[in-house]
Amino acid sequence: MSDNQNLLAEQRRALILDEIRRRGGVRVNELTRKLNVSDMTVRRDLDALARQGMVEKVHGGAVPVSEPSAHEPGFEVKSALELSAKEDIAKAAAEMAAPGSAIALAGGTTAFALAQQLLDVPDLTVVTNSVRVADVFYGAQRAAAGGGAGPRAGAATVVLTGGVRTPSDTLVGPVADAAIRSLHFDVLFLGVHGISVEAGLSTPNLAEAETNRHFVRSARRVVVIADHTKWGTVGLSSFATLDQVEVLVTDAGLSAEARAEFAELPPELVVAGEPLTGTDM
Repeated sequence: MSDNQNLLAEQRRALILDEIRRRGGVRVNELTRKLNVSDMTVRRDLDALARQGMVEKVHGGAVPVSEPSAHEPGFEVKSALELSAKEDIAKAAAEMAAPGSAIALAGGTTAFALAQQLLDVPDLTVVTNSVRVADVFYGAQRAAAGGGAGPRAGAATVVLTGGVRTPSDTLVGPVADAAIRSLHFDVLFLGVHGISVEAGLSTPNLAEAETNRHFVRSARRVVVIADHTKWGTVGLSSFATLDQVEVLVTDAGLSAEARAEFAELPPELVVAGEPLTGTDM
């Protein structure tokens, strides 16, 4: 069987990881049929995921690893997960950014995807504590200037907070907190490590939790951008309750059980790719 060339390795591994998490384990022969790749390719992918600590290999397949609440994967590991879901979420969330508004983009790989969708929204002021998010806007500005036309009309004004860099390339700590405290945002777009009814929004990084608290306090409207795998996950430190959130934008992978549970909670649920329910945005 020839390998499926339509999927990049990181995309294929993200699909494998999602399947393992969703089913609680999977066999190699099941993955070869599902992905239309060779047995050797699947075993290489499982080896790579096992080295990253994302799965545990067992005879004939793999099972998920139960992560400790203080475990914080790096940006590169997280960026390979749920790629299509993050793209769908980013497109839906971008419609909530009004031209000329002041927005905050907290760190994370979903915020990174959203930043790419916001490049054509005119006259934004963007405050972020993510090095990766800032680079998206700076890169677009450099590309425009390189064409000899000068800065593009309506290009975003970007403010990068200072702070201490985390494994996910987010700036946190007293310097970031002081910068955010002095500002006021129309909308905060917030990626999270985990969401649950009991713990609310949480992260494994204590300093990041404090910085996120300041983001939430400084925003008129809080929009959480999180794929379905974040539901039921609890990190070391909670930084906001669900009644502090106006909207949760997620993807179609959210289970029927989670949707039913979320229907009893204050935030509006927007499932990317599905019609809006409740009040129009």
